[in-house]
Amino acid sequence: MTLAAGPTDIDAAARRLVAGGLVAFPTETVYGLGADAENPAAIAGIYAAKGRPSDHPVIVHLAPGADLAYWAKDIPDVAYALVEAFWPGPLTLILPRADRIPDAVSGGQDTVGLRCPSHPVAQQLLAQFARLKGGQGGVAAPSANKFGQVSPTTADHVRAEFPELDDSRLLVLDGGAAQVGIESTILDVSRLGKGVPPALLRPGHISAAQIADVIGVMPSLQAGTDAPRVSGSLKAHYAPHTPLVLLGRDEIQTAAQRLVAKGSSVVAVGFGNPPVGFVPADTALRHAEKNEGARDPGIDFLGNARLLWVQAPEDPHAYAHALYAQLRAIDALGADQIMLERPPETEAWRAVNDRIGRAAAAFGG
Repeated sequence: MTLAAGPTDIDAAARRLVAGGLVAFPTETVYGLGADAENPAAIAGIYAAKGRPSDHPVIVHLAPGADLAYWAKDIPDVAYALVEAFWPGPLTLILPRADRIPDAVSGGQDTVGLRCPSHPVAQQLLAQFARLKGGQGGVAAPSANKFGQVSPTTADHVRAEFPELDDSRLLVLDGGAAQVGIESTILDVSRLGKGVPPALLRPGHISAAQIADVIGVMPSLQAGTDAPRVSGSLKAHYAPHTPLVLLGRDEIQTAAQRLVAKGSSVVAVGFGNPPVGFVPADTALRHAEKNEGARDPGIDFLGNARLLWVQAPEDPHAYAHALYAQLRAIDALGADQIMLERPPETEAWRAVNDRIGRAAAAFGG
């Protein structure tokens, strides 16, 4: 069941969470698949639905003004400074887990990932859930997709991911398209007491430089062997169904022509006008997006085209916003190969390069 996210719908979703059920809800980053963070059986439902390994932690989402000390212990001052600067927003903090919080949310670790989303629907859901729980309530929520696949940025994407879950097993709140489009920045501040400085474990919309402006030191970009496991840290992740490779612009043209000569079709995503031989994919993508990002071999979106070009935004935030929805739409085209032109290797593109690098790694790239 997909609800329009009015007050009655949000209350129904909060009550579903209290009862131990699953609710998919919008955040500013991507849609999350949520369950009561203090209910191990409910959390197990997330892992089962996603096919997620049990040792891969999930992030606990909190309402604005939540008591951090209920969820974590030995909280350093820098954590409160970061909360003040970036919450609500796309920053997850890794902190020592409070003893009362089940280790099911952290894959058995003694840490916990906490974040307060800025999306108004998420905030209303979290606030109502906390009220129903008696004042404290957190929602454990990884991205609402099958494990390792492309994260959803619309309610339709969520429904396409879980066709096997009927209305009694999954309620979806529709809050429109996600604004940021990729997952939150994850910063580890759980090891400060051991002399380990803050470490950026997953890049995102909030940059290392922005964090440094608040805490006075640049976070380490090297996690270290003893760093907590976090969401999205596996080498291969965020992958579409269609094989994907990262190439330079000149390499794309050569590799694509070679595949077409063998009868294959290619969709390339790159900057600027299409290379010789490629045609714009705009019309095909519009039709594919109406297919809600689900591959349907019975629909021919490509027609006679064998080399399609998707012009990518040249701004890294705009690129991130479009990335997952675009990959889903390209998947629906039914092409044989996706080629992504490598973005610049600069700090501004760190989060995008992280996501597409892991997507390519799923196919050996």
